[in-house]
This record gives sequence, C-alpha cells and structure tokens, in this order.
Amino acid sequence: MDDEEARTRLLDAAEELFYAHGIQAVGMDRIRAASGVPLKRLYRLFPAKDALVTAYLERRDQRWTAGLREAVAAGPDDPVAAVFDWLAGWFSEPDFRGCAFLNAYGELGEGPAGVLDVVRRHKAELRSLLAGLTPGSPVLTDQLLILVEGATAVAALSPGPEPAHRARAAAEALLAAAAR
Repeated sequence: MDDEEARTRLLDAAEELFYAHGIQAVGMDRIRAASGVPLKRLYRLFPAKDALVTAYLERRDQRWTAGLREAVAAGPDDPVAAVFDWLAGWFSEPDFRGCAFLNAYGELGEGPAGVLDVVRRHKAELRSLLAGLTPGSPVLTDQLLILVEGATAVAALSPGPEPAHRARAAAEALLAAAAR
C-alpha cells in the first residue's frame, strides 16, 4: 500500500467514524483499525489528530460543495429550488447526521485553527453559491443561507426530506416577495 492509498483509507475511515460518532469520541487507534493502515504510517501522514480532522473536513467540503454546485447547474430553470431538492436527497440518506462542519465546530469550538478555518471557508463558499443565485441582494442571500442551515439542523434531529421541502416553500415565498 502506497501513501496515496493509505491516505484515502484513513480519510474514508475518519469520515465514516467522525461523522457517525463525533470527533472527540473517535480515537486514532480506532481509525487505524478501521482503515487497516499501520499506526506508524498514520502518524507519518497525519502527525496529529487535528491534521486528520482538517483533511477530512477539507475533502468533505470539496465533495459536498461540488455535489450542490452540480445540482444547481442541472436545474438552471429554478436553481434555488435545485438547492432545496438536493438537500432533500441528502437529508434522506441513511447515514445523514447533519452538517459535518457545524458538528465539528460544536464539538471543538474555537479549537484547532485548521479545523475552524475549514468550517469558515465551507460556510463562506455556501454563502457565495447562494449569492450567485440572488445577485445584488445580500439580504435575500442571507435569508436563503438561514433557510439552508436551519433545514439542515432540523433534519439532523428528524432525518428525511420534509425540512428541505418546508425550507423550499419558505424560499419560494421570499423570492416571490422580493420580485414584487
């Protein structure tokens, strides 16, 4: 196994375990066992748990944001509806446990700077994506962001598509009011 395969295995194990059980509840030995990567190599690739958490969140951000961008691009007639439809699908996944970035921040707070930076960049990227759907209306952008984040928080407690459907209806009402 080369370093690239070891890194992928470690990130796969970290994502599954951190997202399902929480960052603080999962130790490096558990990640080592789940990945099959020897502990010495794990610490050579990720010298500290913070480095692994940061890499896990960076990779998750890239995939999550790319998935949302693809959904928006595929729904050019109503890109805002595409956002909430994509969220409905995500909320319906069997392993859905809310926003990994807010979960990490909730656990670690102002903790490791690298982790906090990834969380802030992720939220800024989400806001930027929504701003592209509401050009010239920062208030509407912020309202949509609150709807996305709120729906995600509600779905974490009650998984399934309904929070996204309700948020979509609220977004449609906001857009209609803004168009008047």
